[in-house]
Amino acid sequence: MISRDARRLPEAALEDLRRRAVAAVETGVSRTEVARMLGVSRKTVGNWVTSYRDTGEDAFRPRPRGRRPGEQLALSPAQQEATLKAIVGGGPEDAGLPYRVWARPAIAEFVNREFRIMLSVKTVSGYLIRWGLLPGPNVLELLRGPDPVQHRAAEVVWLAWTQQANPAAAVPGDLTGLNVLLAACNRGTLHFDARREPFDSAHVTGFLHRLADQVGHPLDVVVCRWPARHAGVVRSWPVAPGAPITIRFAE
Repeated sequence: MISRDARRLPEAALEDLRRRAVAAVETGVSRTEVARMLGVSRKTVGNWVTSYRDTGEDAFRPRPRGRRPGEQLALSPAQQEATLKAIVGGGPEDAGLPYRVWARPAIAEFVNREFRIMLSVKTVSGYLIRWGLLPGPNVLELLRGPDPVQHRAAEVVWLAWTQQANPAAAVPGDLTGLNVLLAACNRGTLHFDARREPFDSAHVTGFLHRLADQVGHPLDVVVCRWPARHAGVVRSWPVAPGAPITIRFAE
């Protein structure tokens, strides 16, 4: 049976369809069978059931229809450009913010100060992914792989040098192809730096020292992703003896 697009149904008909689907699943009918009987996808049935179990009767009530792609964005293209230029233009201190390195709360504070728009950390993550500065929503899991163990009293940090990936069309052309220094802490916080030029050892070392100041703990840095052509940078980091930073390499 060809699945129909339930979103095109009148609101009353859609509410009735949701109720019938959930009732059937709750009485023991499989989601696959319910989808076949009602002519919708199994994923749609699953979403309705999950929504009902999370919110109860509210799951059945009509909701505002979705907007076209891009209409739901909180920041205009010009505001996105200004925010990204602030990130690439220097550290958050250069933008007058009380942070040593860029993090999602720092971006949210910048946007609120400049545009009087409040963004959640999750929304900021979405913009960073859209701009190509983050590789995806689960950065910590992506970088650390099977090594989630905390070590001693230090803050474990997985460090990667990535290239800006597939930035959205809303990002200005002169802000593409950026280098991104990405640090994912074991506690889930993310810190980063973005610039047009390749990083050198002095820049990376300065970033790590500022990060150590910001988190307030020694750093146990695990280098997990690094461009092969810039391997010399990690071999020449001038980390001073006694500095609260240790360096090791992911296996």
